Amino acid sequence: MSDHWISTLIEMGAVFSDGRVMRFGDSTDIEWVPQTSGICDLSHYAVLKVTGDDAAQFLHAQLTNDVLKLGDGDSQLNGWCSPKGRLLAAFSLWCLSGAYYLLLPRSINVAIQKRLGMFVLRSKVVLEDVSASHTCFGIVASKPEEWPVTIGQERPTDNRLTHITNGILVRISPSRTVVVVTPETALVEWQRLSKVFQVLGANAWDLATIGDGVIEIGADTQDSFVPQMANYELVGGISFKKGCYPGQEIVARTQYRGILKRRMAKVAIAAAVSPKPGAPVYSPAFPDQAVGTVAISAMASVNEANALVVAQLEAIETNTLFLDPTYTPSSQLAIKPLPYRYPTT
Repeated sequence: MSDHWISTLIEMGAVFSDGRVMRFGDSTDIEWVPQTSGICDLSHYAVLKVTGDDAAQFLHAQLTNDVLKLGDGDSQLNGWCSPKGRLLAAFSLWCLSGAYYLLLPRSINVAIQKRLGMFVLRSKVVLEDVSASHTCFGIVASKPEEWPVTIGQERPTDNRLTHITNGILVRISPSRTVVVVTPETALVEWQRLSKVFQVLGANAWDLATIGDGVIEIGADTQDSFVPQMANYELVGGISFKKGCYPGQEIVARTQYRGILKRRMAKVAIAAAVSPKPGAPVYSPAFPDQAVGTVAISAMASVNEANALVVAQLEAIETNTLFLDPTYTPSSQLAIKPLPYRYPTT
């Protein structure tokens, strides 16, 4: 995002930490609950643009989903795996006027662009970080009735871009929509939206992501999870008909041979600070070893954090997950429902 936009946010009372807006003024994210609509800055994300005559085929051969089925104005969840079949990135991808855009956490954007570039070779493909010319906000609204008609725009539909006066809306999940505008129009659009949506910090976006049960891969969790461990096939992030891509053989084997022993679960823990992504998770069912990893976390209230953890299915099914290897009661993670079910075997 542009330095000018960051300065504008600070002038409006934004308090930053590690490149993320934590709050505005004296407000706190923990005042937000999933049933409340709000708008938050997404400066901690980057936008990677992929163009060229071979862009579609190039991405199709690299990513987990069927890029060739992505028409102009469409969006989809997608992922990129290592040769080991583990996610290096999980992101929203959309197509607009023949160009493809990846919304990536800023913490991994440079590394992903560099590594993807290694596979371009003689393909007619250009990878470009366009974050400076694309300002992104996030709208969280978990129920249709929470989308105010006063913004003069109907709620976006699944997997389709919606054009607005100064940019586009990309609905990336049932409760989260990305607003993409130019830096020149960012302030006008922010002011328009903030009249009808509560202004929130990055924690609200994370909490909505957790509520949707959608994995986010950061620097601390790259190359850790086969997509099915992260329930990625359950949220539409994988195509099993598209053909080869890095790690595809392992992903397919996991799907069709029924060898999956880990899944992603939503959990809650009594805590004043949310656990960090990459933190290990333990269970007495598997003593002396970690059984899982925190993928993403956020504060749900003053004294409760929510998280998505990838862990052994046995520990999830018996509700015996702990942050502390000594299994202190205060460190136990309570399993919470996801918006989808694990497939039956």
